[in-house]
Amino acid sequence: MAGDKLISPFWSPSRHLDRRPFLQVRGAITRALRVFFAEQGFAEVETSVLQVSPGNETHLHAPRTLIMRPDGSRARRYLRTSPEFACKKLLAAGEPRIFEFARVFRDRERGDLHLPEFTMLEWYRASAPYDAIMADCVVVIARAAQVTGIGTFSFRGRTADPFAEPELLTVAGAFERYAGIDLLSTISGSEGDRAALARAAAGKVRVAEDDNWSDIFSKVLVEHVEPHLGQGRLTILFEYPSPEAALARAKADDPRVAERFEVYACGVELANGFGELTDAEEQRRRFMESMAEKQRRYGEAYPLDEDFLAAVAAMPEASGVALGFDRLVMLASGATRIDQVVWTPPVDETLSET
Repeated sequence: MAGDKLISPFWSPSRHLDRRPFLQVRGAITRALRVFFAEQGFAEVETSVLQVSPGNETHLHAPRTLIMRPDGSRARRYLRTSPEFACKKLLAAGEPRIFEFARVFRDRERGDLHLPEFTMLEWYRASAPYDAIMADCVVVIARAAQVTGIGTFSFRGRTADPFAEPELLTVAGAFERYAGIDLLSTISGSEGDRAALARAAAGKVRVAEDDNWSDIFSKVLVEHVEPHLGQGRLTILFEYPSPEAALARAKADDPRVAERFEVYACGVELANGFGELTDAEEQRRRFMESMAEKQRRYGEAYPLDEDFLAAVAAMPEASGVALGFDRLVMLASGATRIDQVVWTPPVDETLSET
């Protein structure tokens, strides 16, 4: 492309030498976090990459492939977008505490914070409330910072102290503070009132005719809320609206919100956690709604993993979280792009830069 500056591939010795300090930090953080999880009594697991279903969220997109059976017939499989389905099957099997450094895959994602293949650090605690997983996240992030000796995370002009007491902020509180929107008034039970949120967001974001409640919610979140999160210290954003928590259980005393949280530093989302839904029929209903919307928008839908739904019915109460490990290493090492902290970045994305 005109204006692009050709650069050497990641494997050229000179470029690798520049990246090597970040990669050494990655290894040190990996070792430190394995020690943390061992101290907490977690078992490290390795779950399968090929799945019958890669996940059933509307806006997640997965690479697909065909496997050949011994008889020569072929079956469609997907590269996982998360190890979540497999990990919950292990919870149903009786594993009480598990974690995984999982290679996961996402189509339609690339940028300073996104790669089509990346590492997700996921862990689950059976019989534990989701605030226990929140506390884990704070310790994990601090342990990563301790490894490097970095005192402050920074990204795109924003900073955060990884050792400071985190800010706890509900999603409704964030919408009121940063966008002047009474979010809960636009939710009835587990459903969003599109017209009510469109009125509240008028003049704040562009609302298209075919935007549904979730679309408007996401626009306000991205444009007005997220830039303020994780400034000076970590922010734990919690009590997500139920329409935005397909895999989380609803809060017992207010079904408009669910036991879902996200952790931010410097405006960057680092982790996404849940008090896990264990109602298989409700999970099926949510997945079917998501896949109907995916079909409407993108002309495709992923199958349901019936084995996973059976495991949901059998698994104990549990909480879990997915943390973007590459993003954490990026912040803890002082890197400015996510591809600086992975050993082999996508080749077609590293041969030129603007």
